[in-house]
Amino acid sequence: MTLNGSGDAIAVIPARFASTRFPGKVLADIAGLPLVAHTYNRAIQSKHVSSAVVATDDDRVVEALKPHGIPTIMTRADHQSGTDRMAEVARSHAAEIYINVQGDEPLIDPGAIDACIEALLADPGVPVATARRPLVMEEQIRDPNIVKVVTGVNGRALYFSRSVIPHIRDERGDWRPFHNHWQHIGLYAFRRDFLMAYSALEATPLEQLEKLEQLRILENGHPILVVDTEYVSIGVDVPEDLERVRKLISQGGVTE
Repeated sequence: MTLNGSGDAIAVIPARFASTRFPGKVLADIAGLPLVAHTYNRAIQSKHVSSAVVATDDDRVVEALKPHGIPTIMTRADHQSGTDRMAEVARSHAAEIYINVQGDEPLIDPGAIDACIEALLADPGVPVATARRPLVMEEQIRDPNIVKVVTGVNGRALYFSRSVIPHIRDERGDWRPFHNHWQHIGLYAFRRDFLMAYSALEATPLEQLEKLEQLRILENGHPILVVDTEYVSIGVDVPEDLERVRKLISQGGVTE
């Protein structure tokens, strides 16, 4: 399976320094490297990714990554989302496919990245691919901080929500969620033309209600292909998450 056209896929890692809940987290030290450097090192392990770049709006990120030879690109500071930042990169860095890898996921699975890219390669009619994993714990299914996704029989997304979807009407008390509820993994592969068009679209009503930018794609009538993965997303949102990641890496659970 190979890419056509420009013949490559670029992983773009948005890395905004001024995080609301954890400012500067992308440069937090993990085993002697900035957090976002671990994300980069994982992303380039993808067999389909030809290159990766950290897209930032802060000179501190650029300077911190220079000693590690990690490529960066300065982007505007007024972007509303990582996807908008990625679209700016796409204007100056041509590729067939762009993968949005969140900068605060230092344990990102290269296999999940490959699965999203391969989904686009297998279905030319789909402009975007993302990932999901099964949810088996009731507290996670009911957690509004965990985004859920439901799909059609063709694997395309029907809806994303912070609410419990689907609702099981005849629930009998014996909670049996497996393969009924799925967590959305915030990893996206975009075709270039669609990425440029998407970034120009206005925010949509459901997107604003749920605070989920992927709903803008569905509300405008475009399909999103969702691939299955066992990848457990471990993002760093608060300092406590950072300690958890440091422990996992120190124990050798994830290798660079």
